[in-house]
Amino acid sequence: MLDDLDRALIHALHLDGRAPFSRIADVLGVSAQTVARRYRRLRTEAGLRVVGLADPQRAGRTQWLVRLTATARCAQDIAGALVRRPDTSWVKLTSGGTEITAVIHASTDDTAGNSLLLRDIPRTGGITAVSAHCLLHTYLGGPTNWRRSAETLDAEQQGALLGYLETAEGVRQPGPQDAELLAALERDGRTGQGELARATGWSAATVARRLTELRAGGGVFFDVEVDAGLFGVCTRALLWMSVRPADLEGVATALAGHDELAFVAATTGPANLVAQALCRDPADLHRYLTRRLGALEAVHTLETSPVLRTLKAASPALTDLARVRRAAPGGAAARGRDMGDTRHARQHGGTQPERG
Repeated sequence: MLDDLDRALIHALHLDGRAPFSRIADVLGVSAQTVARRYRRLRTEAGLRVVGLADPQRAGRTQWLVRLTATARCAQDIAGALVRRPDTSWVKLTSGGTEITAVIHASTDDTAGNSLLLRDIPRTGGITAVSAHCLLHTYLGGPTNWRRSAETLDAEQQGALLGYLETAEGVRQPGPQDAELLAALERDGRTGQGELARATGWSAATVARRLTELRAGGGVFFDVEVDAGLFGVCTRALLWMSVRPADLEGVATALAGHDELAFVAATTGPANLVAQALCRDPADLHRYLTRRLGALEAVHTLETSPVLRTLKAASPALTDLARVRRAAPGGAAARGRDMGDTRHARQHGGTQPERG
């Protein structure tokens, strides 16, 4: 489990993922060396990772939440193939290990960007059912973090960190010219200015100015990936709900205030609201479903899909291919033959990721 300093560091990174260790140390009342040492340990032992992500709406992207049902023999291979693609995030094995859920990123105005939905999935053997749900609006998640991972610092400490964030004028939404910058931040949101300058071909001053513009306008935000189990979470579940359209906004806003939830979004399909619950154990999830969620009478139907394993988190970019191979036994990671991942590997420079 995490101690108070670990939790404070994670909360600080939620507030400003690129804050220098010296600034975090001042707020926490410890040395910069202590903060750096804790950060390295959390990266190694807790899967801590800061990633910079473009806001989908401002970047002109559509997000699809896809549910695949596969045969037991093929499910883990298919999940591994989805993990390795550069247009996916949040790949999970659910419901006994024969269902896979994933977020697929596609260009809003480019049909070719939907190749995974239109071509690669339909021709993949072993898949027995597919449903795709367009994410219409996110009420919790993305720039808004799970409360239980960001509740350690008091108001004064939070203000001290947030007070350093700069405002800027200029183009505040990502464009094609930002592709290399965003790709580097997806791998590691704390990549230094010098390395970002080499990745983009810009000067360090241009990198700093562009980052300030994008952050000030909400075009880029920084997410913190960390093992929720270290916060006492042993039971995870996706909740698929049907709500009358007139009640959707009110129910979603209420759910966004529940500490048990880390994600709430409106979506297309028979279930027009989806959420992810993070609970201590099955009894805790049962209490949440029957008491707190059950108190919302506007929720007409509910389907609960237990999450067995998260194979890929918020960032589309991989940094630890060995971890993917361990999580998906059966060799698909080595073979690279499903869902067009070999083609994508060639286009994006191979499957071996760069270290952040």
